[in-house]
Amino acid sequence: MTEQISVEIVHSGLNAEAGPLAAQLAEEQVASKLTAQDPTLWGPEAEPESAIRLSWTTLHETSRPLVAEILALRADLHAEGVDRVVLAGMGGSSLAPEVICQTAGVALVVLDTTDPGQVADALAGDLSRTVLVVSSKSGGTVETDSHRRIFAKAFAANGIEAARRIVVVTDPGSPFEQLSAEQGYRKVFLADPHVGGRYSALTAFGLVPAGLAGADIGGLLDEAAAAATVLSQDSADNPALRLAAAFGAAHARGAEKVVLTDTGSGIKGFGDWAEQLVAESTGKNGTGLLPVAVESPDAAGFADAGEDATTVGIAPGTPNAQLTTSGPLGGLFLLWEYATAVAGRVLGINPFDQPDVEAAKKAARALLDAPTSTPATPSFVDGAVEVHAAGDWLPAEAATVADAVRALVAALPKHGYLSVQAYLDRLDDASAVVLRPVLAVVTGVQTTFGWGPRFLHSTGQYHKGGHQNGAFLQLTGANEQDLEVPDRPYTLSVLQLAQALGDGSVLAEHGRPVLRLHLTDRAAGLAQVVKAVQEVGE
Repeated sequence: MTEQISVEIVHSGLNAEAGPLAAQLAEEQVASKLTAQDPTLWGPEAEPESAIRLSWTTLHETSRPLVAEILALRADLHAEGVDRVVLAGMGGSSLAPEVICQTAGVALVVLDTTDPGQVADALAGDLSRTVLVVSSKSGGTVETDSHRRIFAKAFAANGIEAARRIVVVTDPGSPFEQLSAEQGYRKVFLADPHVGGRYSALTAFGLVPAGLAGADIGGLLDEAAAAATVLSQDSADNPALRLAAAFGAAHARGAEKVVLTDTGSGIKGFGDWAEQLVAESTGKNGTGLLPVAVESPDAAGFADAGEDATTVGIAPGTPNAQLTTSGPLGGLFLLWEYATAVAGRVLGINPFDQPDVEAAKKAARALLDAPTSTPATPSFVDGAVEVHAAGDWLPAEAATVADAVRALVAALPKHGYLSVQAYLDRLDDASAVVLRPVLAVVTGVQTTFGWGPRFLHSTGQYHKGGHQNGAFLQLTGANEQDLEVPDRPYTLSVLQLAQALGDGSVLAEHGRPVLRLHLTDRAAGLAQVVKAVQEVGE
């Protein structure tokens, strides 16, 4: 019997506020209308977009034929000795497969980075056993296109027919479908075009890489199907309506952050997936919910959350949680998708567009189109760290990394947030994650951590479109090695830096303080930054 999904609002005050709102949503038949894919739920301005973005409500049924197709391909690949799956995808194309595979305990190499060291690590695996899944709705995603070109060249250099080792997931009629036919790629899976990336966990984008890696994707759809029955009901007890009502009620009184942690659910990395869903869906028009994924129920930002945050556990009984959600992964995917879409109605925004995501991409493209060999001039250099700051928030007398961090903290508004953005190797530079809890303690504000450029496809929308009370700490680093992108006029390290500079420039245009710390020696520089942050807190 499939475990049931549920939402428990532990905080009595929040429960009292959310109850009437959930009842109102039930009376307005929001759940059944959403299940029926009614595009009018978010108002006339949102209707054209929502009309082509609601097929996710029935994926537990419409994705069923994919399962046999994916398993047949997996069997064929295994018969050829190909059992290592590398996924090239960004945002919704990588976050869902990663959480599915981590939870299932099966291996999947995820490439959602432009760091040449991390890509080189993926290339260093046994290519004779490797299949590359390239996931992109259009094929135009610069990171994913770069990965495809690099791997195709590497396959060929090792005497492997690249076309036989590349599997594609894309939208029907996309330029990528046409390219795949021209190149003769092994298999092309066409996803439902009426599902946006962050709602695509149960489409081909989520199921193909996870299924090829060995996850039980049929079971995942069974879990979602069981949840769908509950989520379609116009009842104040509907878990999605309760969760959306809690978010809406909390936001109305100033709790614009949602702090997520897990203990005991057995699901790995759910917060990273929910981060994109919630941030990109709600963070626009100067409003929204900022998701903050933290390490544990005792972590800074969760245990000591202030009135600007709602704490959410992904398992029943989570300590310090104001509310909890629970259920199997397939059910939780659907629960959070329903709740986020309904929260959009409560907040008065369109949960299916992402108007501010393109700005950073355009800025990065401009830098790639007009590359310069002249490096940016730092405000000053301290040891292994170059300090770069745009605007007038950094005092002229600042001379150390600690001075710069102290000034960034001083520029934070009350109840604002700090976003740490690491354009580094999330394997070799994994120690950078310690900065989140340390800075959360030092600043006393909600602090997020994201690996660049993957966060640009998730929380990047909120940073520009949501509540404008953020400050931003970018980490970039010198690369010991670099990788050419075949038939492109840039290397991965050039692309990586352009993405950081492009996003930083857009944030600065929004009047937000941006501090970029460039590590001329990554290991020494990271250690120096951590020490400087600790010094600020003393």
